[in-house]
Amino acid sequence: MVEVFKTNVQRREEAEMLIRKLLGYFPDHKINFDLSDCDRILRVEGEAFPAKKVIELLDSDNYLCDVLE
Repeated sequence: MVEVFKTNVQRREEAEMLIRKLLGYFPDHKINFDLSDCDRILRVEGEAFPAKKVIELLDSDNYLCDVLE
């Protein structure tokens, strides 16, 4: 399963911190950001996972995150 999210993450340091946090919850998943994209893409790939949890985790650090449709 691959889910793509639109975020407001701006800097690589922020992205790296969030990737570490997300990997704590989803350790067997592939997680990366594409900050060069206008939507500041977050891509999560792996076994089924709740997209809502990804959104909640970013929201808890005051970042916007929505499933990209």
